[in-house]
Amino acid sequence: MKTLPESWKIQLHQHLSRKNNRLGLPRTCLVGIGSDLRGDDSAGLLVARGLQHLQSNNLLIIDGGPAPENFSSRLKKFNPELVIFIDATHMDEPPGTIRWIPLESIDGMSASTHSLPLSMLANFLVAELGCDVTVLGIQPVQNEIDSSPSASVQNAVEGILAELKKVFTQS
Repeated sequence: MKTLPESWKIQLHQHLSRKNNRLGLPRTCLVGIGSDLRGDDSAGLLVARGLQHLQSNNLLIIDGGPAPENFSSRLKKFNPELVIFIDATHMDEPPGTIRWIPLESIDGMSASTHSLPLSMLANFLVAELGCDVTVLGIQPVQNEIDSSPSASVQNAVEGILAELKKVFTQS
């Protein structure tokens, strides 16, 4: 399924407005996933690190590394209404493509560097916390060991950072 280049922003805003409560944006946790040692696989980590300064009572940012399941107790304590995983994901799209991936589509994702399939963690969070879970996927170019992120993925990371900063500083 091909998507419009900016459709992830529209889907983000639609999802946040559906979950919007009387106090503003829903309690949200952004979880960056990946490995610093594997080039483009670090995309989610770069986003999480770029947003750390935005943490608040309603926004939790987690640098989940290659094992985000290790942070499930922190997520449970925060009790989010929405969890967004940010991850380099093979989607058969052009390099650097950003796509909003709903929970029901997570099973088909290819993310081989994780210690536990993301779908298992997502389903656990839904069952335990009753929250919504989605993925903001970034199409990688490569994930070679000891490589740097590609220009395409770096541009995608910058685009995500700009949009998420705009969204979460307006609340």
